[in-house]
Amino acid sequence: MAKLRWGIIGTGRIAKIFADGILRSQTGELVAVGSRSKAKARDFARANNIAQAHASYEALLADPTVEAVYIATPHPQHHEWVLRAAEAKKHILCEKPVGVHYDEAAAMMQAAWENSVFFMEAYMYRCHPQIARMIELIRAGTIGEVRVIKASFGFAVPYDPENRLFNRELGGGGILDIGGYCTSMARLIAGVAVGKPFAEAERLSVFGQIGAESEVDEYAAAMLVFPNDIVAMISCGLRLQQENHVRIEGSGGAITLLDPWVPNVNGGETSLILERNGEAVETLTVTSPPLYAIEADLVAHHIAKGDRQAASPAMSWADSLGNIRLQDEWRRAMDAPGPFTQARPVAPTPYQE
Repeated sequence: MAKLRWGIIGTGRIAKIFADGILRSQTGELVAVGSRSKAKARDFARANNIAQAHASYEALLADPTVEAVYIATPHPQHHEWVLRAAEAKKHILCEKPVGVHYDEAAAMMQAAWENSVFFMEAYMYRCHPQIARMIELIRAGTIGEVRVIKASFGFAVPYDPENRLFNRELGGGGILDIGGYCTSMARLIAGVAVGKPFAEAERLSVFGQIGAESEVDEYAAAMLVFPNDIVAMISCGLRLQQENHVRIEGSGGAITLLDPWVPNVNGGETSLILERNGEAVETLTVTSPPLYAIEADLVAHHIAKGDRQAASPAMSWADSLGNIRLQDEWRRAMDAPGPFTQARPVAPTPYQE
């Protein structure tokens, strides 16, 4: 099978990480990079052995050798470049968050649908085989009925007004940047527990801190209640190192993911801890290729099949829409500065099902 020819829009840290993933994948070939700066594009291309270095994103989208694009721009630019990539008939993997609010995400999926291209939000942890193993354990009733989900993702960063994480105009704040990992994980687990790909929260209570200088959410927590009275306690933050674990507590035991968010970037082993009666009874080891190579191969697999979206546990369109809507609600309830969804969410159209 011919390899999928990738182009990357953006030359920041995450672009470099994904470029390495493509190079280590089984299905991908990295043929072009685009930047606002010719020098940055040239330097990135040289460092990653890429044939074409484009001095604009427009030039990359016009490159006939590019079949799929990875969008690695700052959050507020995702919307524009997803729409333009779809119009250029390029398949799309877009860094999370899919947009800065629900309306942007819905417009992206409409564009992908109308232009018959694949589109996926890049929550790479969903592609890792430990998630499939976790789902298998829950479905088998290994821990009984799921009752409580705990998920945290936080790190301590010194305040810097030049850092995009603290810049409200660049979509700064913990909820948009890393809180979506926790919401997406909770929605996935609650959904599996009730026999669905994901579940929507029925109630939401929030807590946290808006920075006096940054005016973004610097740390935040939320309590979610899902169908079957499943409770999720989630937290995220930029100014606070957190446990960064996921724990699922059921009527007959518990599962803990020790490295849920960025497991095995370079490949190797990760572990899930299975407990009974409060004591660890088994450590389940999962071995995998490099994380971003798995993601690139999953995208190529779906494109080869003619799919427009990924299957669960990777992020389907409806899953991404529900996740960004929940992030919207969390940020609004925190009184965090916008932007938020401008219109009320509408009933899913056929392409979102």
